[in-house]
Amino acid sequence: MAAPSPFGFNLRFPGHPCRAGGHWGHMNMALHVFWLVLLFRTCNSQFTFPLKCFPGKFMSSVDLDLSPLQKNNGTPTDGLSLASDPAGQVSFLSMLNNLMGDSGRGYYIEMSIGTPAQKLNILVDTGSSNFAVAGAPDPYVTHFFNSKLSTTYTPSYRSVSVRYTQGNWEGELGTDRVSITKGPSSTITINIASILTSDGFFLPGVSWQGILGLAYPMLARPDASVEPFFNSLVEQAAIPNVFSLQMCGSGVSAASDTEPAVGSLIMGGIEPTLYKGSIWYTPIKQEWYYQVEILKLEVGGQNLNLDCKEYNVDKAIVDSGTTLLRLPDNVFAAVVGAIIRTSLVRECSLVNSLSLD
Repeated sequence: MAAPSPFGFNLRFPGHPCRAGGHWGHMNMALHVFWLVLLFRTCNSQFTFPLKCFPGKFMSSVDLDLSPLQKNNGTPTDGLSLASDPAGQVSFLSMLNNLMGDSGRGYYIEMSIGTPAQKLNILVDTGSSNFAVAGAPDPYVTHFFNSKLSTTYTPSYRSVSVRYTQGNWEGELGTDRVSITKGPSSTITINIASILTSDGFFLPGVSWQGILGLAYPMLARPDASVEPFFNSLVEQAAIPNVFSLQMCGSGVSAASDTEPAVGSLIMGGIEPTLYKGSIWYTPIKQEWYYQVEILKLEVGGQNLNLDCKEYNVDKAIVDSGTTLLRLPDNVFAAVVGAIIRTSLVRECSLVNSLSLD
């Protein structure tokens, strides 16, 4: 199994070889920390190989301002209340292990929607920006959000449709009150899409009934005026524009009952018990997807030695909503060649057996 890899985004960025010129700039963005586990299947057996990704110029940040997080000694109402230790230092222990799922189907979080609250499991997706839930019966969902039962639901009278790499849906926009069971102690009003019809979006055996898009407004549908969930949370709960995401897969395509895959979505900061050493950051190239620039790839310690432009055709993004590793054709061929050269695959034909897409 590949070693856990901390992955994050910096609030500042330097120039580097894949971008003309070198300068300092500032961005207001969400922060992610990812532990990536790469798993591939071939010859009816599971194996992993150490593929290291080097996005941008690594640098340690000391500029992350968490001062808006204050200890709340009172009873929370609609304000944000985070756990604190006796010294008054903010921690996020109540948000630990608030993600469930497995390494082959994605990670979801329990959320309460409407008044009275209706609980649904929501897929966490950094590759889209809409918050959408099943709003009608579907063969692959156990239950759905019934807006007619919520006294706080307000229809927007706008239709919306979203197409993903796999699947699509159509529905209607509205607003309602939402809270996260193991999240900030805050109930906020957000844009919500009720999914009325879908094709290939809900899958057999999934345990989630909606999707939480955490990317930038540019990806929101039908247009960027539909404020994403996290933007609303930052504005209404007055938390830093920072969240961290830890995904701990079991290393198999489906987690067992005895060892389920878990993770943590920390909203408003970073939980120090989840990592050791320093956190490293890399810049966001464009605020739509979390688009980064990959400068180098290694397989088993072997540098692929490709031009960095090869790694970024047509874009390189960090997407928590998929379990696929997609590579450009030339990079894919180089990875397969490196696997063969490093004898990470033995006595096994790779033809039609290894798929990264």
